[in-house]
Amino acid sequence: MDTKQQLKGSDFFADHPVFSLDEAVKALAGDGGRSRVVERLKYHIKTGRLKRVVREVYAVVPPGVPAENFRPDPFMVAKAMHPGGVFSHHSALELLGAAYSVWNQCTLYVSGRRRPLLLDGFVVRFLGSPPSMQAGPEKQVGTRRVERRGMLLETTGPERTLVEGFNRPSLAGGLEELVRSAAGFTTLDLDLLEEVLHRYNLARLWATTGWFLERFQKSFHVPDTLLSRMEERRPRSRFYAERGRRGGALVPRWNLILPQTLLSLEEPDER
Repeated sequence: MDTKQQLKGSDFFADHPVFSLDEAVKALAGDGGRSRVVERLKYHIKTGRLKRVVREVYAVVPPGVPAENFRPDPFMVAKAMHPGGVFSHHSALELLGAAYSVWNQCTLYVSGRRRPLLLDGFVVRFLGSPPSMQAGPEKQVGTRRVERRGMLLETTGPERTLVEGFNRPSLAGGLEELVRSAAGFTTLDLDLLEEVLHRYNLARLWATTGWFLERFQKSFHVPDTLLSRMEERRPRSRFYAERGRRGGALVPRWNLILPQTLLSLEEPDER
């Protein structure tokens, strides 16, 4: 391997802690073609500089760390596998800096569902993108890009993360984890939040999100008029915020049954 190729490879590895074979071929192939790149990657795997994570996805091993002991960032692995994926639920809470606790699961929306990936006890789940959230062929409503370890990742923003968390609390670490985390959001775009709710058009989401906004009304400067509009769209009968769970207390305005622990939460500036 000549010096020029070594330097080019070193720059690529420095900028791509986890990468796909397609990315490597695009950056390193030159005149050698795909097969030449594959041979170079095999060489670096043998020397311990790279680790093959899954088929056609590789991670750069930090100096001094045995490859067999190195666990790459699951977010980076998911990004390499699906460059156009959008992180969601608890993964979004983490990327937005709001997660109340650490979780051993990563979720992202991709085009079509895929089997979960298990990485040393960490689960990566690939979810089908909600059709109602599509704003164009390759654009979704309510997303933003955030930096993680030098890479830009696309994730659902606070507004969509909140609504989709109430839709599937199990993917957000549970109802209490979701509420405690979302209560720490710096701001909420209330117009965007209402748009997301209209796109889902589910009565239970209007109610659960309405309860949250009422509970943290001062923190997010929520007008009473918005709460009134949301109340009009609540379910007509009582329902549990977390399906399959029993017990809790009724919040009459929203016909919503919540765990008692959530009803005692205080707004951040009250603590």
